[in-house]
Amino acid sequence: MHLFKQHAVRDVDDVAARIPIIDFGPHFAGDAAALAPLARQVRDACERVGFFYIAGHGVPPDIVARAFAASRRFHALPLHEKLALRLNENNIGYLPMNASVQGASTVHKATKPNQNESFFVSHDRGPDHRDVLAGLPLRGRNQWPPGLPDIRADMMGYFAALAALGERMLPVFATSLGLKADWFAPHFADEAHINLRFLHYPPQDTDEDNVFGQAPHTDNSFLTILAREDVPGLAVRLTSGEWFPPPVIEGTFLVNLGNMMRRWSNDRYLSTPHGVLNDSGTDRYSIAFFYSPNVATTIEVLPTCCGPDDPPKYPPAVYRDLVLEFYRKNYFHQKGHESQAAKLEHLGL
Repeated sequence: MHLFKQHAVRDVDDVAARIPIIDFGPHFAGDAAALAPLARQVRDACERVGFFYIAGHGVPPDIVARAFAASRRFHALPLHEKLALRLNENNIGYLPMNASVQGASTVHKATKPNQNESFFVSHDRGPDHRDVLAGLPLRGRNQWPPGLPDIRADMMGYFAALAALGERMLPVFATSLGLKADWFAPHFADEAHINLRFLHYPPQDTDEDNVFGQAPHTDNSFLTILAREDVPGLAVRLTSGEWFPPPVIEGTFLVNLGNMMRRWSNDRYLSTPHGVLNDSGTDRYSIAFFYSPNVATTIEVLPTCCGPDDPPKYPPAVYRDLVLEFYRKNYFHQKGHESQAAKLEHLGL
């Protein structure tokens, strides 16, 4: 018996009782009075669940559809063409099946590799970008399949739309934490750290024990925005201990907080465990947008989330160091890889 199994899809009211559905539309439309009540809804969701559906996000459906079509075309390529773009030290490129394990997870002891293949892209930096020329870790160039030149526009169109959405959400999170609305903005300036992950989960043999499409884990991001098609597989562990399969709700994205938000908020906001088991009998595709601060940002517990009776649980840390350690624990190509740290030391960073 697997750690979690899928259940019958519940109606929207039943879903909303577990994972809130929050409409950002009035705030995004410029209604100044909408920010305070919206921030209260977000605070409740972040403290109680760590997940919520975002409605009224403003991302056109055709941008999402084109991104899924581009993902399908990429994953349909012959394996040798995808392997030519194999995931590099900047976590950009193709991650094949059986090449990752949830080694950093404190939720579940993963003993077998994840059963998915993924294509990662980030900012589409040119060869003359200052960080590319300097060889800075986590600031590399995207890798594109030469046989599919047109998927680049569709993938980067989605990247741009989600980056704009993440930026527009920052004032809501800041307000929800008792900060000035513009508090987070400087930490996401000059290219926030973004990984856009196009995932493909082939059908699984669910009789094999402890094998997952993605083993139970928490994300290492500030927040994650997930787009899915109507194929089940995802399960979220609620604070009750129930593994809940959130259905797709048309016109929404599923948003969850990651470990960086949890660290910044001194554990006030939840980074909730989740995983994937594709027992649907068909191929499953999803697109995960991992949104995090600039890699040079120092993450220190927020002043509104600590005090004499609630001291900081985490020391200040540079986000770059935290994410590189996360990658080393989770991706086989990174294990034992020390060149990033050596390069940083050489550059005095």
